[in-house]
Amino acid sequence: MPKSSSTRPLPLDDDPWRGLPARVADLIEGQIEPISGEILDSIAREVPEYARPLEGRFGRGIRRGVGEALAQFVALIRDPDSGRDSGREVYLALGRGEQQVGRTLDSLQAAYRIGARVAWRRFADACRRAGVGAEPQALLAEAVFAYIDELAADSVEGYAQAQAEVEDLRRRRRRELVVLLLDDPPADAADLVAAARAAAWEVPAGLAALACPEEALARVVRRLPPEALTTVVDGEGCVLLPDPEGPGRAEALARAAAEATLSLGPTVVPAAAAESWTLALALLRSGVDQGLLRVDDNLATLLLVESRELAGRIAARRLAALADLTPKARARMRETAVAHLRHDGNAVAMAAEMHVHPQTARYRIARLRELLGEQLDDPDARFELQLALRAEALGAAAPS
Repeated sequence: MPKSSSTRPLPLDDDPWRGLPARVADLIEGQIEPISGEILDSIAREVPEYARPLEGRFGRGIRRGVGEALAQFVALIRDPDSGRDSGREVYLALGRGEQQVGRTLDSLQAAYRIGARVAWRRFADACRRAGVGAEPQALLAEAVFAYIDELAADSVEGYAQAQAEVEDLRRRRRRELVVLLLDDPPADAADLVAAARAAAWEVPAGLAALACPEEALARVVRRLPPEALTTVVDGEGCVLLPDPEGPGRAEALARAAAEATLSLGPTVVPAAAAESWTLALALLRSGVDQGLLRVDDNLATLLLVESRELAGRIAARRLAALADLTPKARARMRETAVAHLRHDGNAVAMAAEMHVHPQTARYRIARLRELLGEQLDDPDARFELQLALRAEALGAAAPS
């Protein structure tokens, strides 16, 4: 077997081409044109997605990629310190191109493997004819496949970059779509359809707005289906959820509610999304904190929150007799009043709710009558008492 023309030791770093003699570069350089043609023919024959004339932008990219790869490999053998930065854009662009036409990287990776196989076969043949020894040939094989791995890694990076750009554009268009849906008055139907199409979102028959604290939005969204539109509006997390009563939605909402307090607005047609959002936001800010809040189950709460001034006047009128009590006594009388109104003065039921002895409940009822008098028996007064007590509990009215 012929001896190697170089006595340099094999390299110990990550660039195996550093140990190749310059003579190998000369041998390869003379083979670039026929090797390029053979690689292109093999790719077209063996990769179904590329089995078409290499024309246009696609063809230019593949041809340039093959030619640039061979020329750069020769340059690296001659000057390993020259690096690959100047040629990386070719392979980044090939990866981006695969993402943009909707393919995976499988075909491009197959093309790289074919190129490496053809190139190594032709390189080895040239080396044998020139009497290059076995050790440099083994190193050349290692260098070829290490180099191809770097080209493939560049294309993976380019593919990821293009994918991230698409996702960024999609997120931006979906944020714009949320703003359009929340317009008041509603946006034109044609504009809405066009914006939805640009955002790759299918306009549903019905949707509901979901409000949550801004800092919890990312965690909440991970629990919801991908068709949910999300952004931040008025300093709170905003989600527009299509078909909120559909299959699997209740389970998804329950999982999301484990992350933070959620407020779900009523289901409306898309043109009325602003109404659902306004109600969901108001309920979120009402102070109620119990996981998943549904607007339709908390209309009385919203009524009080949205009418704070009136609720305050009612509370000042109906609970004025409690104003001179100590804070502890006032809290005790409020608790007694709530239980009295709920159980219509039944001492036993009130005692169970307040966790006191029935005799204690009777004592509290007597004291409550001293303070509130006939209000406890008058239907209109009892109604306003309920409003006043609930408003104070919500903070919708200042304490009496």
